[in-house]
Amino acid sequence: MHIIDHTRCLLSIGRGRPQVYYDGYQLPLFDAIIPRIGASVTQQGAAVINQFELMRTFSVANADALLQCRDKLRCLQKLAQKGIAIPQTVSVVSGEDLFPVISSVGGLPVVIKLLESTHGVGVILAETFRNAEATIEAFHRLKERVIVQEFIKEVKGTDIRAIVVGGKVVAAMKRQAKAGEFRSNLHRGATAEKVVLTEAENQLVSQVAKLMKLNFAGVDFLRSNRGGLIMEVNASPGLEGIEGVTEIDVAGKVIELIEKECKEVAI
Repeated sequence: MHIIDHTRCLLSIGRGRPQVYYDGYQLPLFDAIIPRIGASVTQQGAAVINQFELMRTFSVANADALLQCRDKLRCLQKLAQKGIAIPQTVSVVSGEDLFPVISSVGGLPVVIKLLESTHGVGVILAETFRNAEATIEAFHRLKERVIVQEFIKEVKGTDIRAIVVGGKVVAAMKRQAKAGEFRSNLHRGATAEKVVLTEAENQLVSQVAKLMKLNFAGVDFLRSNRGGLIMEVNASPGLEGIEGVTEIDVAGKVIELIEKECKEVAI
């Protein structure tokens, strides 16, 4: 296994087959890659993944799928198009009248989200119209794209993170936000426990990963009064939290997937 910083890769295309250079050296043909791409370098990371795909290297994360998942609106659009249940969501443009926007998602409070964010950064619960208006205006001044979502009160600060590898759910945990916080991210001080999904939830999560064309994904959903609501799909999910909570070797499952895929190609 080779650890490569994708931000230091040079990509060569044109005559001959595509090449990847790393610190001045041409990389050999790899059997597979496991992309771990930070949110701040998504475009660059996707370009490197795509280069390896052009070289017919198996990738655990597809470049186009990574780009689509990182844009929350595009991801939710695709899921809704395929009939997957999501929270009521509205994209907001600068200067728009917010009264109909807030009404369309069930009224206050509402959740305001940046389209490209991780670990709960840029996710705010607005409990008054004035607070919602000020928050959205501030984001727009920073040239950030924003969506407004309905607040699912009954989940009481909990959500489910499920990891899918090769089309199957291999681990799942229930996260509980700390007191006074509605975001259930572990980076925000939430607690977590191992959870067993229902058959319907297993099918939902597996279907979402398949729709997004991800061999390896983290799928977050809410257990609402109207069933599972997909919140987010992560094409490069962290493993430390869920492996610690569930005591499942998720990374090992990813390696097993690579062994299977590469063996089939060789045959």
